[in-house]
Amino acid sequence: MADRLLFAPSRQRELSSLSVVCVVLIALSSCALAQEPPPLLSSQGDQYTIAANVDLVVLHATAQDRKKAHVSGLNQDNFQIYEDGVLQPVKYFSHDDVPVTVGLVVDNSGSMKPKRHDVIAATLAFARSSNPQDQMFVVNFNEKVSFGLPANIAFTDQAAQLQVALSSVAADGETALYDAVAVALEHLKRGDRDKKVLIVVSDGGDNASKHKLTDIMVLAGQSNAVIYTLGVFDDQDADRNPGVLTRLAKETGGEFFLPASLADVTPICERIARDIRNQYTFAYVPTNRKRDGTYRVIRVKASAPAYGRLSVRTRSGYFAPSALPPAATKVVDHEAHN
Repeated sequence: MADRLLFAPSRQRELSSLSVVCVVLIALSSCALAQEPPPLLSSQGDQYTIAANVDLVVLHATAQDRKKAHVSGLNQDNFQIYEDGVLQPVKYFSHDDVPVTVGLVVDNSGSMKPKRHDVIAATLAFARSSNPQDQMFVVNFNEKVSFGLPANIAFTDQAAQLQVALSSVAADGETALYDAVAVALEHLKRGDRDKKVLIVVSDGGDNASKHKLTDIMVLAGQSNAVIYTLGVFDDQDADRNPGVLTRLAKETGGEFFLPASLADVTPICERIARDIRNQYTFAYVPTNRKRDGTYRVIRVKASAPAYGRLSVRTRSGYFAPSALPPAATKVVDHEAHN
C-alpha cells in the first residue's frame, strides 16, 4: 500500500529492543507472574495455598517493630527471604505507596443493625486515610448482594459517594458472606491498580450463600487479593464465626481484627490504610527450579539496628507448579442485585 510506513533494519531492531524493555518494566511494576497462567489454589487437607509461578515469586510484606508499629524506610539489604531454609536472591524490591483497588464488603444483615453507624464511620475513615489515587467500590450484603455505587460508576475516590454507597440498604435479613466476597473478588478484576485489596466487615457467619467457604478460598487465591477482615459482633451473636474471618485474612496475607468495642473500629480501619500504604514488595526467582508441585515454605526476616527486633508479615508459602497443574474448584456463578 502507498501509505504503508517502512523502517530501515537498524530502526526495526531499535524498536524491537525498546518493546522488550517496556514489557519487562511493565511486568515488574505490576508484580505479575511472567509467562504463566493465573495462580491456582491447591489444597492439602483443609489448607489452601497459592500455587505461584516457579520462575518468579512475588511477596507483599509488612515490617513491624516490637510494639506492632509499621517500620518504613528500610531497603533491600535489611531483608532476607528464605525458601525452605535456603536464602533467595531478590530480583525486585519496592517500598512505594502505590494506588490500590479496594473493595469494601459490608455486612448489612439484621444482626449488624445496631452497629451500622459505627461501621459506616469507620469505612469512611479508611477512605480518608488511603492514597488519593485509590479506586474504591462497595459491596453491601444481607441475604442478597448489591453494589453500593450506581451501575454506571464502577469505582470512586469520593468520600461523599462512598457514604451514599454504604447507606444504600437497610440492615435486615440473613447473611450471604461468601456470595458477597465472590462478587467483590470478581469486581476487583475490573480495577486497573496493581495491588488489589478487600476489607470485609462482618460477624463471619453465613446462612444464605450459594457459595461455600472452599469456593471462596479458591477464588481468593486465584485473584491474589489481600483480604483484611474485621469481626464486629457481641457475645449474644449466635451467627458469629471469627474462624472464617481469620482464615480469609491469614491465607491471603492480610490481617484479622477483633475490636474490643465499636469505638475501636475506626482506629482499626485507619491502621489498615497505613498497612496497605507501607508494604514492601519483593520478587525473586527460586533457587529450586523443580516443577514438582511441592509446598515451599517462605520466611522473610528483617533486621535494622535502629529499630531493634523486627517482625515481617507476609504469606507463609506456595505450591510450586507441576507438570500437571491442579484443577481449580468450580464455583457457582452469582450476580449482584442493584
